[in-house]
Amino acid sequence: MAEIKIAASIRTEFGKGAARRARRAGLVPAVIYGHGAETKHVTLPGHELLLALRTKNVLISLDVEGTTELVIPKDVQRHVLKGFIKHADLLTVVRGEKVTVEVQVLTEGELAPGGNLLEHVLNALPVETEATHIPESVTVSVEGLEAGAQILARDIPLPQGTTLAIEEDAVVLQVLSAQAEVAEAGEGAEGTEAAEA
Repeated sequence: MAEIKIAASIRTEFGKGAARRARRAGLVPAVIYGHGAETKHVTLPGHELLLALRTKNVLISLDVEGTTELVIPKDVQRHVLKGFIKHADLLTVVRGEKVTVEVQVLTEGELAPGGNLLEHVLNALPVETEATHIPESVTVSVEGLEAGAQILARDIPLPQGTTLAIEEDAVVLQVLSAQAEVAEAGEGAEGTEAAEA
């Protein structure tokens, strides 16, 4: 995976007032922690960070006033209405180190005819992988699956060096019968009519 480079500055002012001033200047307050090192308080350019976070599990190479830090985002707080980033927690990683992250589960192929529905029990799959080789997503085929079929965690192909961080028999995807959905809807309508009567 590609590393995205961002320049950061050490933060010396703290509190809500300082955070608001930073955000007005287009900066995002953030903390860097991990590996037993002292927590660093920094500010990052908001637009560059927003673009970087469009990539799931992005690896960021931070230039902190001449010192390079490899980090991954662990917690990102956004404004509820406006969507801008209010604060970010960044975890320091080293090359070759294993980290536990969640990767998006994508599907390919068509279900068997019949109008059945594919349910994503898990939208993201917890895996353990090298910090510098985190997959953006994993893809599994649902071609020809019929009602009642399930895809378990162990059925999803993973890139080399990536292992599951969840029980192998955990259900990730399942195919629901269209007839069952219709029947349930019908029963609900009948129940409503009976109640009104």
